[in-house]
Amino acid sequence: MTQFLGEYELKLDAKGRLVLPAGLMRQLPAEAAGRLVVNRGFEKCLVLYPASEWDGIVAEVTKLNQYVKENREFVRYFLRGASPLELDAANRINLPNSLLEYAGIEKDVVLFGNLNKIEIWSKQLYNDMLNNEPGDFSALAEKVMGGRL
Repeated sequence: MTQFLGEYELKLDAKGRLVLPAGLMRQLPAEAAGRLVVNRGFEKCLVLYPASEWDGIVAEVTKLNQYVKENREFVRYFLRGASPLELDAANRINLPNSLLEYAGIEKDVVLFGNLNKIEIWSKQLYNDMLNNEPGDFSALAEKVMGGRL
């Protein structure tokens, strides 16, 4: 299983391209072979998956019963904007304009390694999210993870 770690501040170039930092390139699984998928995140960010991880997610989504309206709606909204990407020779990806607009990304970007995916945030929105940290992170950790260890 892929596990991305790290936080990287970058800038988009004039053509909307983003260079993946060496630290993240080293973490890309070999089976991805430079093939990636970008999609809308649940919050106002983008999510970048190695194609191998995305294939596993799609396999799970495909199992949903399409005769159930909530399932159809989830699939439709989950997949909207999903776009295949390939790294170029300079390890750049070209993010679709519609996704950049969705995430409010103009120039300054933060890449955040989040387990099997990389979140792509507007630097401003990322900082805003971090500044709204739960008042008692310890209590949240206990609620979410308390019975697991």
